[in-house]
Order: sequence, then C-alpha cells, then structure tokens
Amino acid sequence: MAKSYVKYQTPKEIVAKALEALTAANDSGRVRKGANEATKGIESGTSQLVLIAEDVEPEEVVVHLPEICKEKSIAFVFIPTKKELGGACGLPVPCAAIAIDKPGNAAEMVKAIVDKVMPLCGIVTASQSAKKEEAPKKEAKPKKEKKAKKEAKPKKETPKEGDASEEEKKEEAPKEE
Repeated sequence: MAKSYVKYQTPKEIVAKALEALTAANDSGRVRKGANEATKGIESGTSQLVLIAEDVEPEEVVVHLPEICKEKSIAFVFIPTKKELGGACGLPVPCAAIAIDKPGNAAEMVKAIVDKVMPLCGIVTASQSAKKEEAPKKEAKPKKEKKAKKEAKPKKETPKEGDASEEEKKEEAPKEE
C-alpha cells in the first residue's frame, strides 16, 4: 500500500538516474543525509533535489518533506526503499531522506532530473509561468449597461441618527399664530 506522503509514482529510469546522481554528488559535492538534515537544507533553500524513501515507518518522519519542497519550489523524487537510498550515498544503514545541496560533478544529471520531475511534483517553474502569461488572453466581454442604470438612479438619503428629517423639523418648529 502506498504511503500518504507519496505524491506520485516515480518512473524507474528517473529513480536510477537519481541514485546515480546522488552517488556522484556524494563524491564531489555536498549532500545532506537524513530527514532532519534534508529538512534543514530545504528550509534554508540550498537544496536542489530531495530524495525521499517510500517505505519509511513511521511515515510522520518524512510526511512534511513534499509540502515544504513545494513551498520552496524544490524538486523531490521518491525512491522505493530506504536501503537503496542509504547505499547510493555510501551509508551502511538505510536512510529516509537525502537532499543534494551542491551536486558537484553531477550538476548536469541533477538539472535533467529536476526538469523532468518538476511537473510531477506539482511545482510551477518560472519558464512554465512565462508560457502561461504568453498565451493569448480572451478579450473581456463588455459588461451590460445595468451598472450605468444603477448609477443613474438617485440614491435615497437615509437620515443618520441625531439628524432630524425635514418633515420632523417642520413639525418641531413652533407654529406662529
């Protein structure tokens, strides 16, 4: 059964490329290992790609990662097992999440993965939003003249508290006989 935090099924070829990029980045760049360190990297905005294991128990350990990645517009990839994730970065133990801060020699691989994964993550990139803005916009239909009719009608003045209406003023005025 899929975990609640797994937002999409990562294609196998992207999983393989992500693990390869992680190995290269671990050798020549900067990688944050573990859910806590990955969270710090995401929140500081230094991470370029986050890898999250799909089989984390309890899932509360990593359930927040996809949401904060979306907020910070950082791509994230789901890896089937913690063991694969830990092994790819040279750890002898499983790892729940890893963030690639500086990819080093894996810069091109990480960029290619990020470009493929961003739409799956539900993150709108600057280039995608520019394309949406360039799309021809439909002209707004002129609004009917109801508004003009409303404006043409004189507004009824309602007396404010403390203000006496003209009729009341006439009644209150002393009658001269």
